Amino acid sequence: MVGGSAGDTMKHVARGRTITLLLAVLVVCRPASAQIDLSGEWSVVRAEDNVGNTELGDWVGIPMNEASRLRSTAWDASIQTLPEWQCRPHGSAYISRGPSALKIWNEVDPVSRETTAWHLEWLRSVDRPVYMDGRPHPSPNAAHTWAGFSTGEWVGDMLRVRVTHLKEEYLKRNGVWHSDKIELTQYLIRRGDYLTYLVIAYDPVYLSEPLVRSTEYRLNVNQQIPPYPCTVVNEVDRPKGVVPHYLPGTNNDIGWFSRKYGIPMDVVTAGAANMYPEIRAKIPRSMGGSGPEPPPQPATQPRTQRPAPRAGQQ
Repeated sequence: MVGGSAGDTMKHVARGRTITLLLAVLVVCRPASAQIDLSGEWSVVRAEDNVGNTELGDWVGIPMNEASRLRSTAWDASIQTLPEWQCRPHGSAYISRGPSALKIWNEVDPVSRETTAWHLEWLRSVDRPVYMDGRPHPSPNAAHTWAGFSTGEWVGDMLRVRVTHLKEEYLKRNGVWHSDKIELTQYLIRRGDYLTYLVIAYDPVYLSEPLVRSTEYRLNVNQQIPPYPCTVVNEVDRPKGVVPHYLPGTNNDIGWFSRKYGIPMDVVTAGAANMYPEIRAKIPRSMGGSGPEPPPQPATQPRTQRPAPRAGQQ
């Protein structure tokens, strides 16, 4: 032997085989793409910007364009009383902001034991499968549904989901809408008993920028989402064919949020601009901004009463 004895050569061969075996074991034992288990019942963790219900005219933090503002000013909450609206499920762009817990389970291939789909369902929604088998999204002309069409892939230990083919629906239950051209990118991030659900919405019709919102959930082993039977009833007696709405310039409710909190209306309706620090220049200093104080309101003059007419006078 050249450069060493036969015993040294056998030691190197044995060591190489041991390293190869260890690497093989690590590859087999390592979860594919570092995926983790997302299944379970998840309760909503309420936060300042996610309270289940929203207030009239609260458009802060939404990158609304002019078309979105016009659509929102025409919205009347009474539309929810129409028979066609009473049992509508919440769509995928809104449901994670709604007052509902979440259930997640996986669909497993019986032979490969690989997860072929994740299923997500909230109260008052529909089962939404997230396909993990690499299938393409259908044609833009395919049917649009409340759940949409979802595909997923693992990015490290985060599940990234792409959602297309959604019906037109609201982003907030105060008249802020999205179109049927919306596309969502969602991330499900689990950290122990907590799940962060991040949604990025792209809508070329009603949004001037992507809308980014997140919701926190906590694992709840005692939770069970109940069924949601819904029966259509006649809530309001109105003539056939009447659809509640406001004509342009006639909806006084859109100023309710501005009046309640003293936020200037041009801040509320600024769209994407009200998400950036520069908007503070339009907010009075007394409210934490850097803008000028509003002019004082003129004092209300006391109403003068007309003197009582004398006898014989009108």
